[in-house]
Amino acid sequence: MKEEEASEEGISEEEVDKVYRRLRDQVEKSGYHLNPDVEFTKDLVRGLLANERRYGYWSCPCRLSADNKEEDLDIICPCYYRDPDLNDYGACYCALYVSDDVIREERRVESIPERRPPKEQRDAEKAEEKKREEMMDTMEFSGELSKPVWRCKVCGYLCAMDEAPGVCPICKARKERFERFM
Repeated sequence: MKEEEASEEGISEEEVDKVYRRLRDQVEKSGYHLNPDVEFTKDLVRGLLANERRYGYWSCPCRLSADNKEEDLDIICPCYYRDPDLNDYGACYCALYVSDDVIREERRVESIPERRPPKEQRDAEKAEEKKREEMMDTMEFSGELSKPVWRCKVCGYLCAMDEAPGVCPICKARKERFERFM
């Protein structure tokens, strides 16, 4: 996103700098890395902030949002595709996050193919997931598990509790980005 467009959204450089620093600190503490090209990364932060103003959430600035949080859960930053992209390509789709290899300059960030399935496939997967959840709700757990297990769809964190946590302690994804695992 260009500076003129960012200013049209009412996003100041101070706000971009503040969010960039906060994001960088959080990301580094959780074992991830932001792209070392600071200006490029700040442009992505501008895009995230603009999307937050438009849609109410941090939709990936490199993807087309449906302007529907439920439909866009998979592309809310950090997106569900970040870790597979980091493993396969050294960067996520928009290159906000990069791998250790990129940080050590052992690998260059290159074009990353879109991993997000088409809408029809995502809709079918959501319907299948809903069926699984309904089935899990009707099943009795054996004496082995006293609580259901929840999985963060962003980072894979697992926890056994009555409800999914409000925020993932690993990647900071919110409750709606958890699925019932067991």
